[in-house]
Amino acid sequence: MKVKVKQSPPNPNATAQSLTSQESRLLVRETLRISANLATNAGVTSSSGSCMNDGAAIPLMDENRRMGLVGEEFVESSLKLICCEEIDGRRWKYMAEKDPFGNLKSNSIRALSLHNPQAPVDELMSFVRSYVVPEGFPDSVTPSYVPYMTWRALKHFFGGAMGVFTTQTLLSSVGVSRNRATPGAVAINWILKDGAGRVGKMLFARQGKKFDYDLKQLRFAGDLLMEMGAGVELVTAAVPHLFLPLACAANVAKNVAAVTSTSTRTPIYKAFAKGENIGDVTAKGECVGNIADLLGTGLSIMISKRNPSLITTFALLSCGYVFSSYQEVRSVVLHTLNRARFSVAVDSFLKTGQVPSLQEGNLQENIFSFPWLKDRPVVLGSRFKDAFQDPGPYLAIEPFFEKEKYLVTYNPSKGKVYALLKDQANSDDIIKAAFHAHVLLHFIHSSNNGQFSSRSQQEHDHSNLIPSTTDFEAQIADSCKMVSTSYGLFKSKAAEQGWRMSESLLNPGRARLY
Repeated sequence: MKVKVKQSPPNPNATAQSLTSQESRLLVRETLRISANLATNAGVTSSSGSCMNDGAAIPLMDENRRMGLVGEEFVESSLKLICCEEIDGRRWKYMAEKDPFGNLKSNSIRALSLHNPQAPVDELMSFVRSYVVPEGFPDSVTPSYVPYMTWRALKHFFGGAMGVFTTQTLLSSVGVSRNRATPGAVAINWILKDGAGRVGKMLFARQGKKFDYDLKQLRFAGDLLMEMGAGVELVTAAVPHLFLPLACAANVAKNVAAVTSTSTRTPIYKAFAKGENIGDVTAKGECVGNIADLLGTGLSIMISKRNPSLITTFALLSCGYVFSSYQEVRSVVLHTLNRARFSVAVDSFLKTGQVPSLQEGNLQENIFSFPWLKDRPVVLGSRFKDAFQDPGPYLAIEPFFEKEKYLVTYNPSKGKVYALLKDQANSDDIIKAAFHAHVLLHFIHSSNNGQFSSRSQQEHDHSNLIPSTTDFEAQIADSCKMVSTSYGLFKSKAAEQGWRMSESLLNPGRARLY
């Protein structure tokens, strides 16, 4: 027996529901397509692009939901891309919901991250980097920033370690002297010690300009002075009855070193900064120094509990501090030509015809040529009485410099070349005078070396190396010819290498001829 099933006529409402369901499926399919593109970091396709099939979209959609790239509220709705955003290499896309009629819903903007959540280690490294390196590193600083900060951190590590032992020694010395003096006298001694340091800091600040043209030399000298002050503080343990004079002397030395460090800090950081980020570079550099100082202090506290030999420990820490300081200063690459770097550049130009690069010139600079030393072979802007003792040499060479704003001579009794500046000599005249002085010194050394090699061992007397008046005039004439043809070439080659020349960094004397 056959059973007939009565079919009901088509229901208009059901047809409408079917159409609505079909539209919903299309909306979901569009949502899956956009979400799949976001998960694969692909760009948003144009409206004419092909849609993804359901079999490929559903697994990607599940993965997006699992990774948190697409929220649950976006699965069953249609999304519209509003804009894209990037912060420090991380990207987001902002989407908005559309209602069934195709209109954007209010307050429906959602941010979709295109990156997986960072691992805890990566988050920790990102946190550390925000404190120790400038924003945009390494593109925001010069390549010499990394070696400088490495040696600076190592120097502060040794300095922090030494600070524990010197402080311990001072407190011990005060404790010994307390048995021989009232507590009030001990407090007064400590205050006088700090006061003497502040007075020394104020007196040394008058050096002023020397912090600019002998920056590296003074920075290294300041670190040596800091070590000397720490050594004097340790001596107070052996002679506690001399605590006040020794502590005052040590504090003066350490405060003078602090002035040197503070005064040379900004020019060094300025050499590392690219653009207007000197404040950021300075802040991060100081943070690195403080972190290293704290680490050194903590290590020294643990070591001090074992009562190590004070002399041996201090000697090792001092060697590490001085060596780190020397390497720190050498790693600085400055673009300016002071006396030491100017000598390196001119000597290289006269010997090879090329000006050294910024890196080579700074590495060849003599860090131990301190400004208070008087054995420099070239004196720029000297007084007339220092350059000439007899009128004959002056009258003989004066015609060679009638058109120049300077005069260059050699004093054989002192073994130095003197560059005398005339009235109204400008910046270029001073630089040219310094260049001419080095050219003349090169000629004299070449002539003396030739004389030395042509004589026997019995004729090594210094007087034989002094050029005669005729030879000296010939050397002056040759130097003038060479300067007239090569000075412009030297300046152009120096500019090609990135050097910046300024007469103020050459530190000329104030004497002028008129």
